[in-house]
Amino acid sequence: MAAVNGEKWMEFKTDLEGASDGEGGDTDVTQQETAPVPALSKETQQPKECFLIQPRETKEDATKTRKRRKKKITDVLAKSEPKPGTPEDLQKLMQDYYSSRRAVIELEELNLPDTCFLKANDLTHSLSSYLKEICPKWVKLRKNHSEKKSVVMLIICSSAIRALELIRSMTAFRGDSKVMKLFAKHIKVQEQVKMLEKRVVHLGVGTPGRIKELIKQGGLNLNPLKFLVFDWNWRDQKLRRMMDIPEIRKEVFELVEMGVLSLCKSGSLKLGLF
Repeated sequence: MAAVNGEKWMEFKTDLEGASDGEGGDTDVTQQETAPVPALSKETQQPKECFLIQPRETKEDATKTRKRRKKKITDVLAKSEPKPGTPEDLQKLMQDYYSSRRAVIELEELNLPDTCFLKANDLTHSLSSYLKEICPKWVKLRKNHSEKKSVVMLIICSSAIRALELIRSMTAFRGDSKVMKLFAKHIKVQEQVKMLEKRVVHLGVGTPGRIKELIKQGGLNLNPLKFLVFDWNWRDQKLRRMMDIPEIRKEVFELVEMGVLSLCKSGSLKLGLF
């Protein structure tokens, strides 16, 4: 009885496994039919490389992104050729300076007469050769000058160091003339006033600010002055001429109004641009 029951259990187990295998097979077929694998086309069989093309940067874009560098006077002047100063340059600077400060009628009164200008340096002269050309009778003028607190010739420059350079470079012209330094560096204005009161000076070389101060304090009288020379064409380390510096330009024009203009109009004073 036990053997019969064992045989029936084995047959039942075999039928049960067969049924499971059949159901599993049907399931696999159904999955393949409902979710078929797509066939690869010729275009997608081989992967292709993809490149991103960057848009070209235009000059305008580069200018916007790059920080703009402000042009300096040295950048402009470094590319320009040296050009000698002319009387017209001085006249134009005066008109530009006073145009916003004076009325039209007053501007006309500030015009310097053309007859007061001497021949300007054409950049071929040394200081001595230029002074000899514009003042050939210097020896006679120097001997006839005996008035204290005054000079016969005044040379205006931008700094004390430049004044010393000019004094050294005019040895061939000045001879035994008495020359005085008229700048503020290491020299008090009271000391310069006393020196002008004690002795006769023929030549003065200095800056417009100190010369203006000496005139204010009564230490320097411009009436005997015969020649006023501007160190016009020389440039400093930053390639600036004396009239390119706003402070110097302002002091020069103030000095012109303190007596230079009236002397030029009277014909007793001549102007030179070195």
